[in-house]
Amino acid sequence: MTPPPIGVLLGRARDRVTDWVRSTPGTHIWLLIIGITSLVIASASAGLEQFLLHRNSSNIHELNEHPIPALLISGFWIERPGSFLLYAVMFELVHANVERWMGSWRWLLTVGAAHVAATLASQELVLLAIEGHQLPRSMTHVVDIGVSYGLAAAAGVLTYRLPSPWRYGYLVGVLLFFGIPLLTGATFTDFGHAIALTMGFACWPLTPAARGEAAAEELPPPEAGQE
Repeated sequence: MTPPPIGVLLGRARDRVTDWVRSTPGTHIWLLIIGITSLVIASASAGLEQFLLHRNSSNIHELNEHPIPALLISGFWIERPGSFLLYAVMFELVHANVERWMGSWRWLLTVGAAHVAATLASQELVLLAIEGHQLPRSMTHVVDIGVSYGLAAAAGVLTYRLPSPWRYGYLVGVLLFFGIPLLTGATFTDFGHAIALTMGFACWPLTPAARGEAAAEELPPPEAGQE
């Protein structure tokens, strides 16, 4: 059998990539914005870099001064631009698969709610530690930006997408990945990851699998003589 010409193969690959991006618009718009902000950080002077990181953080100071912008904008920056390629891979493996499966709006609700809840809970923990003299007051200005809370939530809900027995191995891996730092000298970020992961697990009712099972349970029982 003669293999198809290279042009045909490239066309098929292009069509698949186009379909993938079109079916996951939220993931790729988000990734594009992070790419732009990473370029800004990479090209900025040291002083401007620190200003941007602190100004766009969702730390205690910014949450008090600009609560809504702080919660929203902090999710579009990463502290180390060199990590962008790693995040790009994680977005394709985790966010894109979850968005394609759940739909853009349910995916956005899941990761958005987890980002907000994890940010507020982790900064409340910082505030309590400051008031208890366990952390310095300078922590009110700590850099708290990034997309990891949303990734943790998506990683949690992705558990329901995988078939058995792979689901259980994946679940153990996710729990170890986020649980070990939490149990061994946890930071406020590790605490936030645990909150976001838990919220991802709690979003089972938003998944197609849950909606399909609910629909099946609502079907009336078959009448006598019917199968």
